[in-house]
Amino acid sequence: MRRKMLRSISLPLTSILCLMVLNQAALAGPPLVCYPFEIGNARSLPWSGGSGNWNAPDKNYDINRLVEDTMALLTPGTPVLVRMETIRRATIYAVWPDDYKVGNSAKHVNVASELLARLEARVPDAGAKSDKNTTALALFDYGCLVESYKQASWGSPKPSLAAGIDGYAMIIKAIALRSADPEMEFAAALACMGKKREEGQGAYVAHLQKAAAGTQEGSLLAQNLLRLFSDKGKTIAELRANVARAKN
Repeated sequence: MRRKMLRSISLPLTSILCLMVLNQAALAGPPLVCYPFEIGNARSLPWSGGSGNWNAPDKNYDINRLVEDTMALLTPGTPVLVRMETIRRATIYAVWPDDYKVGNSAKHVNVASELLARLEARVPDAGAKSDKNTTALALFDYGCLVESYKQASWGSPKPSLAAGIDGYAMIIKAIALRSADPEMEFAAALACMGKKREEGQGAYVAHLQKAAAGTQEGSLLAQNLLRLFSDKGKTIAELRANVARAKN
């Protein structure tokens, strides 16, 4: 009993918040890390304990393969939700500490830094000619990883590897290039959780409204929205109505 009590005391704020997000209403913890995204039968990084377990990396997985495996999965044809889940898993493999003690630095600093650099390198320089969709996906992947790294460091006195980088702004640019993408709007809403309430609250509601407006009942996006924002409705129609009221 004493050992269990000491372990519970050593849990960092991020771990406590992750437990809250699984047991209570949405927005209770770092959603880009603690919330496993439903991707159906799509392929992602190796995982154990079922896709519904937020923190179940494969103990036999060779971490030295993480960068190449992640890059190989983030192809132009990979759906946005699968990109989000792949980046979420990569974040846990690379930066989530094994023993959950407050103040731990990235678990695999070199791997985490290399993945960040590789995704940054895919973003075309400003003014360079490039396909809009390719640029949008590159911006989205890099921005999503940046915000995932930052959310993974919530509660830690040590700065994130992505500190000082505005990943949310990159996701916004990606959305602009795609004209309209409800799955990216969903990601943008979750990225707003990394901002101060006064800075991100209005944007969060707007992104959530666009995500809900662009999805259909029963779709993978609808399933993710209703699981994470269960406090706002049991159907997409209810969620839309409640979010609309929150915006007004």
